[in-house]
Amino acid sequence: MLGMAGRELGVECVFLDPAENPPAASVGKVIRAQFDDAKGLAELAAATSVITYEFENVSVAALSELNEKTAVYPPVAALGEAQDRLNEKQLFAELDIPLPQYRTVDSEQDLRHAIRDIGLPLVLKTRRLGYDGKGQYLLKSVDDVEDALRTLPNKPLIAEQWVDFDREVSAIGVRDLDGNVAVYPLTENQHRNGILRNSRAPAGPAAMQELGNRHLQKLMTHLDYVGVMALEFFVVNNELLANEFAPRVHNSGHWTIEGAATSQFENHIRAISGMPLGATDAVSHVGMVNLIGAMPNSPDTLTEAGMHVHDYGKEPRSGRKLGHITLSDDDPEQRDQRLQKLEAMLAG
Repeated sequence: MLGMAGRELGVECVFLDPAENPPAASVGKVIRAQFDDAKGLAELAAATSVITYEFENVSVAALSELNEKTAVYPPVAALGEAQDRLNEKQLFAELDIPLPQYRTVDSEQDLRHAIRDIGLPLVLKTRRLGYDGKGQYLLKSVDDVEDALRTLPNKPLIAEQWVDFDREVSAIGVRDLDGNVAVYPLTENQHRNGILRNSRAPAGPAAMQELGNRHLQKLMTHLDYVGVMALEFFVVNNELLANEFAPRVHNSGHWTIEGAATSQFENHIRAISGMPLGATDAVSHVGMVNLIGAMPNSPDTLTEAGMHVHDYGKEPRSGRKLGHITLSDDDPEQRDQRLQKLEAMLAG
């Protein structure tokens, strides 16, 4: 999707990907190599004027070496903070961004102390490399301690307060090389089994939108950030508690392709390339549904007005995001009804 946006802007994109048939091959040259392969990275640096990434599990050390030869955005330091949940929580606290309670866990005793201090239920997570619900264990009683540590063995861990939230939202924005910032409308997200299932925007009252974007801009400014960032929150009694941030274009912002004046992908390319940022206003009330594990059997039925199907060209696999569908409507209630109907049809 970044490649598609680049092509529309006249920007040639080159990709590094170890897969045999990566989706990016449809929009540009692909250097087939592992993400930390020195030869592949050198070839990428020689072929480009700026390097970016679209997921977090990239070697910080490899990007740091590249950054000595060419520009890398978002900044490598931002990636380093996002890759470690402890660093991330400490950064939120430093910036006075409210967040749930947490404790580091390096031993069984640490975990028992976390239960004493925070209470139950409690979520035990790996500090690194967890995503889409992976690397997590929900403890409901002290009897779960040993099983939790067996499930997540020999890894640095963090215990987080279980938040009985009202809903989840994400603030998505973009910051350019000169420090100019543009923010999208707040997005409401629904997860199941740790995987994002649907998003809708705009969401939330104006005061919540302003608060979320204030926290987001504070984080981007502190990191001297360039590119698109998403900051995810739990909503509890109209208050926001930061959960995590993503230093990249984000799944909850996929609705912007059809639903905003400028998509997050175009604005990311604009930001890292030194182009003026595009407008981020929503053009209607938009919903997005992820297609997980399998594509629809009859995509030709998904042709009603305001509906768009995106097929990523990936091999089907359980739990894998293979595409998404956006739909838009002038009326938010009708948008929600159509979104519910679409999900029911896909589930069937």
